Amino acid sequence: MNTSLKVGLAAALIGTAFAPSLAGAQVYVRVGPPRPIYERRPPPPRPGWAWQAGYHRWDGRRYVWVPGAYVAPPRPGGVWIAGSWVHGPRGYYYRNGYWR
Repeated sequence: MNTSLKVGLAAALIGTAFAPSLAGAQVYVRVGPPRPIYERRPPPPRPGWAWQAGYHRWDGRRYVWVPGAYVAPPRPGGVWIAGSWVHGPRGYYYRNGYWR
């Protein structure tokens, strides 16, 4: 195995070791999000699809609206639990939605 391949492999292993800790990191915002924008929900493209409502995402400088969309559930009968902004002692943070 050549040296550059060993260095690349070592860097990849180190990067994956830290990935789980970065995935759980919270970003806190001092200013609360604007009110949600009203979206007219079209009919679902297929029976059983769930509507994921739009939300304001923090882009590092301001809130940006992410429009809602229909998505296929990961399994029959799956229920989408919407994400939401939560106010905590350090500011506002977004709690991601999930399937139940």
